[in-house]
Amino acid sequence: MEDCLFCKIIKGDIPSKTIYEDDLVKVFLDVNPVTDGHMLIIPKKHITDFTELDSDTLSYMHTIIKEKLMPLTYDKLGACGLKIVNNYGSEQLVKHYHIHVIPVYEDTDIKYLRADQDKIDGIFDSLIK
Repeated sequence: MEDCLFCKIIKGDIPSKTIYEDDLVKVFLDVNPVTDGHMLIIPKKHITDFTELDSDTLSYMHTIIKEKLMPLTYDKLGACGLKIVNNYGSEQLVKHYHIHVIPVYEDTDIKYLRADQDKIDGIFDSLIK
């Protein structure tokens, strides 16, 4: 796709700090990291979001995370965990499927908003009815 930021990175039109690359995927450092070593893994084929994603590509991306990126972040950066995050809809800023691979360290402090626990029963009922 011509206007896709990640497709331009894949083609080399925009530089990236590439960590890993093969025929199917590219992994590079996020330009707005939430922790040291925050990476993005993207398929080289333009896929807009997870509704277009095939199971083989998803499985392959997770294999790369498990076999290449996790050991790399543990061994080289001293991470003690990983957050593997995919955004969709209004949360997906670049409309090219990607997974955030976010190393977690002993002192990592990523804040999440907590839902109102008093609403859990109502939400459950809404989801199953």
